[in-house]
Amino acid sequence: MEYKQHFAAILYGAFDQQLEEETIYQMIEKPKLMSHGDLAFPCFALAKLRRKAPQKIAEETANAIDDPLFVKVEADGAYLNVFLNKQQVAADVIKNVLNERENYGSQNIGNGGVVTIDMSSPNIAKPFSMGHLRSTVIGNSIALILEKTGYKPVKINHLGDWGTQFGKLIVAYKKWGNEEKVRKNTIKELLQLYVTFHEKVDQNPSLEDEGRQWFKRLEDQDTEAMELWKWFREESLKEFNRIYELLGITFDSNQGEAFYNDKMDRVVHLLEGNELLTESEGAQVVDLSDDEMPPCLIRKSDGATLYATRDLAAALYRKETYHFVQSLYVVGNEQSLHFQQLIKVLKKLGYDWADGMHHISFGMILKDGKKMSTRKGKVVLLEEVIQEAIELANTNIEQKNPNIEDKNKVAKSVGVGAVIFHDLKNHRNNDVEFSLEDMLRVEGATGPYVQYTHARASSLLDKGLTKINVNQPILLQDDEAWPVISEIMMFPEIVERAVKSYDPSLVAKYVIDLAQAFNKYYGNVRILEDEQQKFSRLALVKAVSVVLKEGLRLLGISAPKEM
Repeated sequence: MEYKQHFAAILYGAFDQQLEEETIYQMIEKPKLMSHGDLAFPCFALAKLRRKAPQKIAEETANAIDDPLFVKVEADGAYLNVFLNKQQVAADVIKNVLNERENYGSQNIGNGGVVTIDMSSPNIAKPFSMGHLRSTVIGNSIALILEKTGYKPVKINHLGDWGTQFGKLIVAYKKWGNEEKVRKNTIKELLQLYVTFHEKVDQNPSLEDEGRQWFKRLEDQDTEAMELWKWFREESLKEFNRIYELLGITFDSNQGEAFYNDKMDRVVHLLEGNELLTESEGAQVVDLSDDEMPPCLIRKSDGATLYATRDLAAALYRKETYHFVQSLYVVGNEQSLHFQQLIKVLKKLGYDWADGMHHISFGMILKDGKKMSTRKGKVVLLEEVIQEAIELANTNIEQKNPNIEDKNKVAKSVGVGAVIFHDLKNHRNNDVEFSLEDMLRVEGATGPYVQYTHARASSLLDKGLTKINVNQPILLQDDEAWPVISEIMMFPEIVERAVKSYDPSLVAKYVIDLAQAFNKYYGNVRILEDEQQKFSRLALVKAVSVVLKEGLRLLGISAPKEM
């Protein structure tokens, strides 16, 4: 049973249906102090409807409610507080988790609808930096949460494999590149060439024109330009796939910007046919002044296409290919105007499905408070960070628990989990300060802390040697267990809130709260020593291990049984 929903249904009747049941549900709170009950409803919204003081409404409703699930209903000022029957609820919650296991918290909000997710999307011929981590792990977690709530996610790695930067890179390679060096260490050398180009362009601005000319040759399918581009792309993909494998992330499509080269004329014709294209300083644009936005650039004066043209073509292709109900773009905050323009242009073309397109924005990863820049060579390579995290995890295991099985596998799980969790515990729109030291702490709000708690629960279950039979009565008499039960009860609602707000940080914060509640319980109760309570306590431990493991999975993190 969903107790918040049950409370909402009772209040709906008690309030003579003056408020919608869903409205009541959304208004129900979990009190900060347990002494104020398990659920609370603020009566302010009814004051106008009933022409009574909210305190009076709370008092009258408290006297009118009689339900076996509530051991106490009381008015506290304008709040109506209820205290749940802890023994009954604890038994029901634990049985729910043990019966449903990894399906606990699953819902069918999406009803099988397809959601495309444009995520990760690094630029080829550049290293996969820490800056790309956010789109990759946020997108992956959102996909997992969507799947748990009844949607069918389609993860698209829209590679940055086209644009004027490739003209610049070809110029840099032809002027300063060394084929042997590039073949030996492709990405590192190409990055250095890209940095060199931007250093030299300050003294020689004509290099920009050369870059544009080479990109035009690329667009015209010039043989030399195409061969270099294909080489840069293939080598980059090899590096990216190695990193995705480390992160445990896969994609349903790797179609990048170049895939849409033959699909953009259609966009231009559609815009012309709808009389939406106008000329501005030699370029073709869609005027968005009525919507208080700058014009959307479709084609430059030299005929070259732009991001908007390509993204319009991609949106049409994805709608026709996948028939999505939602289309998400997991892209940094700085691109918000671009996506506002994109959706507005599609709406002007008469495509109402553009209402289902959403920009899932996020902040930057900072190093010493500053943005990382590929142009200036100030970049922290993601693969190096992950490898360092794995090595540190390995060292910790050697010091604390050298006899565990699959040491390397556990170290990889902890190292990778630490990097992912450090990102996802922050709300996606906040900037994140990069700190390897903070990531790997086994105490505080970190991935290793949650993984360690799961391992501790697994160890207790192994020591308890008790087969958890879900049909056996659960009689949990520990007052100390209630904060843990309260957290477990919250999981389905957290999943629902996370999917509706596209916010994995809700799940990350939740697993921290559950881990802290369990560790406090573990510190206060001798779980294995009381034979009468042993089964019920271990059933609670099992429920905690199931929910922690599933919560971590929704973040794209594994949960080792030993650490």
